[in-house]
Amino acid sequence: MRRTAARPSAGAAPADTGTAVAGEPGGSATAPPATGAGTPDASRTAPDVLRTASDVLRTASDVLRTEFPFHLPRGYVDEQGTVHRDGVMRLSTARDELIPLRDLRVQENPAYLSVVLLGRVITRLGTLTSVHDGVVENMFASDLAFLQDFYRQINAEGHTRAAVRCPHCSEPFEVELGGSRLGES
Repeated sequence: MRRTAARPSAGAAPADTGTAVAGEPGGSATAPPATGAGTPDASRTAPDVLRTASDVLRTASDVLRTEFPFHLPRGYVDEQGTVHRDGVMRLSTARDELIPLRDLRVQENPAYLSVVLLGRVITRLGTLTSVHDGVVENMFASDLAFLQDFYRQINAEGHTRAAVRCPHCSEPFEVELGGSRLGES
């Protein structure tokens, strides 16, 4: 049962606005009354109220994950002999895929596209201070293949395969939807 104070008539001072929510889950005997005539609770500022409202409206689908951790199968070995395996890759932007196309190395050898592209989107690798295409081109082939697959997976929201049926025998199987090289769909 919900009990609220009567509404004041026009021009009258507001009455106690405490409410009792008896019998409802999480309810209390009374809610705290307003702190003054027509003024909001002093402990709740406008930004707090707005933050609370936006938190209620925000759902899990509103939050976009842009960075993804990975662990290299073999690891990158730097000049001092340190092996770096744990890293972070961010989502690619259109700019990330377009800028490497202007690179002379890519124009001369299109296979170099994945090296330049991965150098742009890997934000951290072990304790290295910076990751660039020079680091990527010195990785083991198995780590490069791993990163190419990982890039496709995170930028396609994990949906790089589609379930299909053979038109002749109706047997189900999966088809890879991603392109053969990074930057291709």
